[in-house]
Amino acid sequence: MTNTSTANRLLLASGSPRRAQLLTQIGVPFSQFIPSVAEQRQRTESPQDYIQRLAHDKAEAGLLAASTPPELWALGVDTVVLAGETVLEKPRDYSNFESMMLALSGVEHSTLSAICLRSKRRQFSRLVETRVRFRHLSRVQIQAYWRTGEPVDKAGGYGIQGMGAALVESISGSYSNVVGLPLEALVPMLEHAGIPYWQGTRL
Repeated sequence: MTNTSTANRLLLASGSPRRAQLLTQIGVPFSQFIPSVAEQRQRTESPQDYIQRLAHDKAEAGLLAASTPPELWALGVDTVVLAGETVLEKPRDYSNFESMMLALSGVEHSTLSAICLRSKRRQFSRLVETRVRFRHLSRVQIQAYWRTGEPVDKAGGYGIQGMGAALVESISGSYSNVVGLPLEALVPMLEHAGIPYWQGTRL
């Protein structure tokens, strides 16, 4: 989609390899920048407001760090896993991970992602929720998954695109959202911004 000779440019303001892989999967040419944004939730801030603020701040940081030509768009994304109203961060240690898995065992939780795609002149934003239900997990299974090493750097303690897929009983909503970037919400934004996909070229 879109002739690359006349297309606008995309800067992914994230160091996430999974988000980069999802953009590559649909053939979006992009460059990547790791923004320095303090990820500290304010005491009165809801999880939804928190991630929307971070997505905006990351996109803004990307624009400020670049030369900001008119055709440049920066993509900021932030994702959290929610059990009720509790935000599940990356596990601090095994004890923390086990507590998280026991809380998620056999029940639904939410993955929320905020997307902010902005240029110097325009901005598109979306908040996306996916509901995920885990199987009933035994302590033996929880310990075995921890030993794979996969949960250590994952918000919510699991990666649905990896070995964590074995934890999942059902999913309602965007799968790519749980990975870290809801493509179903992003693609219409790319079209409005004149950013190509299906190109298979990384800048």
